[in-house]
Amino acid sequence: MGLRDRVGVEPHIALTEVLVEVGHAAIRQGRVVLIHVDEVQNITDENLLSQVLISLGDAITREVDVDVPAVGVVTRSLPIAVYLTGLPEFDDRSGARKGATFARRFATTTLEPIDDDDLRSALRPLIVSGWEVPSPEGTMGLVRLSPDAAETIIDVCRGEPFLFQLAGQRAWYAGDGDVITRDDVQKGWRQAQPEAISHVERILERLPQREREFVTAMAELPPRDRSQGQIAARAGFAKATDAGTPSQRLDRVRGIIGRGKVYTFRHRAIEAFLTSDWPTIN
Repeated sequence: MGLRDRVGVEPHIALTEVLVEVGHAAIRQGRVVLIHVDEVQNITDENLLSQVLISLGDAITREVDVDVPAVGVVTRSLPIAVYLTGLPEFDDRSGARKGATFARRFATTTLEPIDDDDLRSALRPLIVSGWEVPSPEGTMGLVRLSPDAAETIIDVCRGEPFLFQLAGQRAWYAGDGDVITRDDVQKGWRQAQPEAISHVERILERLPQREREFVTAMAELPPRDRSQGQIAARAGFAKATDAGTPSQRLDRVRGIIGRGKVYTFRHRAIEAFLTSDWPTIN
């Protein structure tokens, strides 16, 4: 996509043509093509981003004629599914600000933090069945996770997928036995604390000033007092309605808070960072 000064069609047109041909091949083979672009916010060139989105959008909305036995020629879409994953603010860059057809062609989903019970379900096989690993003798052994170690991982990660992975990784390498203990999790997490802090700080630093002020003020109030009016006053806004847009974006775009009569934190790691001594553990 970055090549220039070459004879032929524009890169985004060539990419669209390739995707269309892939879609035709999928139809012939009775398959579905899944295109996944991860960390899509790292496409920082606005022109390049626009071309990529146009190519993908043109491919998933392309209709072709196919011959159906006993029916005749019918129109169908190409069997192409596209997933773009990355930071929530990518939706801003690719939607209204671009003026492209992104919003009409792609549905945006902001992921919620993972529920603790879902994390327990994810860790259950490691507790019950264990994870098979090779031993120094050349045989296969099992490493299991103790139940209290699992609860400690769940507690420190606060529903944040990256922190869940980080806590599990550090716990795995903290010990050398065939059972990952609570002490292993604590030891690993102490080593991971600077990275956990940096992760949450990066989320906060990426927020526009008004949104960051709103979140900080919200954290300073007792949970029962977190109404829009009281948060706005705490943040130094001239009037309560000035907090409307920041709070809407923190809810709808960022997925950090939940609005209601009393506002709540949906991003539990940010709440813990701003209101407690997390990520410190005893």
